[in-house]
Amino acid sequence: MYVVHNRASTFDFSLQSSTAPAPKVYDHFDFSSYWLATRGQPELPIRGQAMYLVDLDARQVLWQRDPETSRAPASLTKLITAMVAVDDAGSLDHVVTVTSEATHVIPSVMGLTAGEQLTVRELLYGLFLDSGNDAAEALARGLVPRDRFIRQMNQKAKSIGLTASHFVNPSGLDAPNHGMSAHDLAHTAAYLDAYYPDLAAIGATKSIAIAATATHKAFYPQNLNTFLWTYSGATGLKTGLTDNAGGCTLATATRDGRHLVAVVLNDTGRSGADAATLLDYGFSVHPTRAFGPWS
Repeated sequence: MYVVHNRASTFDFSLQSSTAPAPKVYDHFDFSSYWLATRGQPELPIRGQAMYLVDLDARQVLWQRDPETSRAPASLTKLITAMVAVDDAGSLDHVVTVTSEATHVIPSVMGLTAGEQLTVRELLYGLFLDSGNDAAEALARGLVPRDRFIRQMNQKAKSIGLTASHFVNPSGLDAPNHGMSAHDLAHTAAYLDAYYPDLAAIGATKSIAIAATATHKAFYPQNLNTFLWTYSGATGLKTGLTDNAGGCTLATATRDGRHLVAVVLNDTGRSGADAATLLDYGFSVHPTRAFGPWS
């Protein structure tokens, strides 16, 4: 039994299936620079080392700073982890047994105990809301061998069109050669919303009570993404923090039928506020989808 509290409404989500119907050709979400080429971008009082603001409907980049450099992404990694887990499981009701190794990954934990059995759905709530590194490892170890799971993360990144991403773990803990660009993160958010609506809905959930069963104790994940409480129209999606990554926010929001994504990397203590500044600017302008030499 689940009790979900204050889940924000975002796209047309359905919790009945784990993915949208697979298209014959996946959208690689090629965002146009036409708006920036013709309008430029204003000075904004934001300080993140890398930032990217996209209007998903117009497919326009509205603001950017160093969008292509691969950087430590912290727990924003978990978006790829979640998609690969859903691909492997085939159903959110698939049961995973928590390994001992998964429980040794700290900090940011769901609170798993070795031997517990949880559904993929339950682990995904811990992954998104608690940013549980233990949940990430449980998924990476409980569906296929861990090394295969990591390979699948890199294959997934390539298949959906990411060009500056590489993964060596499922949690986003700092490690050599583990990185994503701001551009790739916005692309990932767009892809997740389009093809993994269940995951987007979980990422938009503020808190949930997962009742105890015969195979696991009760859990009460509460979303660490305070942006969901503080920004009007916020629909998700993930925050992260490590020494190398600094504070990171991947923010999605909807107002008046418009859907924006803001990425802020390496901005400790201000990533949420700076994401809000980017989104405020994005909602203040009204780009249209462009076709032409700048597309």
